[in-house]
Amino acid sequence: MKDLNAIRNDSIPPHESPAPTPEGPSLRTIYLGLDLDSPLVVGASPLCDNLGTVRCLEDYGASAIVMHSLFEEQITGEQLASIYVMESIAGAYAEARSYFPRADDYKLGPDQYLEQIQRIKRAVNMPCIASLNGTTTGGWMNYARYIEQAGADALELNIYHIPTDPNETGEQVESNLVEIVKQVRAAIKIPIAVKLGPFFSSIANLAGKLELAGANGLVLFNRFYQPDICIADQTAMPNLHLSEAGETLLLRLRWLAILSKRFNLSLACSGGVHSAEDVIKAVMCGANAVQLVSVLLKNGPAVLMRIKKEIVDTLKALEYRSIEQIQGSMSMINCPDPRTFERGNYMRILQSWRPDRAWTQDVTLKSLGSR
Repeated sequence: MKDLNAIRNDSIPPHESPAPTPEGPSLRTIYLGLDLDSPLVVGASPLCDNLGTVRCLEDYGASAIVMHSLFEEQITGEQLASIYVMESIAGAYAEARSYFPRADDYKLGPDQYLEQIQRIKRAVNMPCIASLNGTTTGGWMNYARYIEQAGADALELNIYHIPTDPNETGEQVESNLVEIVKQVRAAIKIPIAVKLGPFFSSIANLAGKLELAGANGLVLFNRFYQPDICIADQTAMPNLHLSEAGETLLLRLRWLAILSKRFNLSLACSGGVHSAEDVIKAVMCGANAVQLVSVLLKNGPAVLMRIKKEIVDTLKALEYRSIEQIQGSMSMINCPDPRTFERGNYMRILQSWRPDRAWTQDVTLKSLGSR
């Protein structure tokens, strides 16, 4: 795995731009109204912090970049202030306090975040998508205006909320999310994508509500990083696990196929994409864009060139003229009764599974010997 410090280092040596993709099928796509050279979008990550890295990503084939999130807590300062008060109470709830970040844990403060948007816009031609992460309605959402004024081409709303209050209903969680989107839409004109988690009770219904609230697209799905616990000193430990090939992609493919062409929303696949095959599957299921993060953090920007070439080679071998021809080809909109189709597949998968022959033979022999 690449050293992240090296990726962030501003003194990246000069590099030769990779050779252009050979003439072949077009990879152009429209995402959030943005005309992209390909579906390959760099997802929210620390890769946006260094201009040398951003230039490398564009040179090797990225069509857009999503900045890591600016957090509600950074903007309001209210929750951080309460954290500092808690830290002054020596010994009180030490294990709970270990979950919260300190102010210096954030890479870019609000002002620096806006400045970085401007730097990226000056450094590269690909669109820059900013990201806001919050959970409540309030003044922090006005910061979306500053992000628009700084030059961001679009805004990704990352509503990372874990409903721990037993009195908070699912309807309240969804209503809060929809209200946030409404208020942000009232503040800005640039496109808005909403990054969802996979745990809503009716994602398709929520998608329709978000479209009516003013969203232009959905990102499926957010990965909820789970802190681990140190049993020795009873503290929470950050646990960042980069995705592996095939680990989380199938859930995304299912919901892309369910939502594709049912709403006037752009769709982005986020999580578990590591290869050209993954990208093609996501596009077939309905993705307009595919966000890559873990594969880039592990292998560096150059992996984009290989993935892009393999996409072109695959489309050429299948005699497609453009990636647009396969976009949404596996959408469930073409299925007359999606619920029956889903349940039929579920039953077929369960009935087709068979235990491993090696251990079943051993069990059979022992069973015969006991008679």
